[in-house]
Amino acid sequence: MSFTSGELVEVLRAAGEPTRLRILALLRREELSVMELGQILDQSQPRVSRHLKLLAEAGLVERFPDGAWVFYRLSAHGARRALAEEMLGELQPNEPVIARDADRLGQVHHTREAEAAAYFERNAARWDQVRSLYVAEDEVERAILDAVGSGPFERLVDLGTGAGRMLTLLGEKAHTALGLDLSQQMLNIARRQVADAGVGHCELRHGDIFSTGLKGGSADLVVIHRVLHYLNDPAAAVAEAARLVSANGRLLIVDFAPHRLEYLRQAHQHRRLGFSDEEIGRWCGEGGLGKLTATTLPPGAEDGLTVKVWLAQPVAVAQRSAA
Repeated sequence: MSFTSGELVEVLRAAGEPTRLRILALLRREELSVMELGQILDQSQPRVSRHLKLLAEAGLVERFPDGAWVFYRLSAHGARRALAEEMLGELQPNEPVIARDADRLGQVHHTREAEAAAYFERNAARWDQVRSLYVAEDEVERAILDAVGSGPFERLVDLGTGAGRMLTLLGEKAHTALGLDLSQQMLNIARRQVADAGVGHCELRHGDIFSTGLKGGSADLVVIHRVLHYLNDPAAAVAEAARLVSANGRLLIVDFAPHRLEYLRQAHQHRRLGFSDEEIGRWCGEGGLGKLTATTLPPGAEDGLTVKVWLAQPVAVAQRSAA
């Protein structure tokens, strides 16, 4: 890690201001919108935006628009990220201002979770109907089956299993299957769906997609099916999923391509308005997964959403396949 004297002065000047240091400490935890940072810092959005502009110009944070919202995160790589981590590592977590920001971030989490939980409870009984609003389910499921292949898989793990559709679709290809979800209502529906489908070797368990508690490398097929757009930190969910993939396994991600349907934030609690191939590829790569293939399913209606089916494999498997 090395800088010219001018570069180092620029970085230190950007970080060496109390509010900007607080912003860096928050973004070290997760990506946040300008609105959320304003709530936590108790400052106006224009003022927060000015601080973020300086941090972005110094290469300490990355800005990425998502529909009408703008999110920020610490720079992903390089000397500036390393320097930011080193500086933030010297902060005392019990310092009153830093601790208060962490508490307010917890309140933001609580608000998000309450809104999402209320949405899931309202829509649990018609979950499959809600999902079918975007693109024909049979088309998506054919693409999923084509992507994962014939199997068999020793162990399937479905993260954010919802109503359990991926378990009923893919369960017969696996010797054992596990579905995790935080909503007990969704788990109850999934249990009924799995039983009705006659897939008797599936276990359904209350679990957190960010911290599954499962052994690393324990699954040869890990699935995240239309979950990432609800999450405050989708990169962390992909990292946890990648950790679970065995040496010869694969990770299947199904979600939306970038779009502009802002009403989905309020009406359906979508936090992110889709993901690019580059973003998914980078997150998978950071988790040790190499070759990424993508299938694109355009919407049936002009104002619909494009569904993407991504399949990633560990680097070693990708290298053997290319040899």
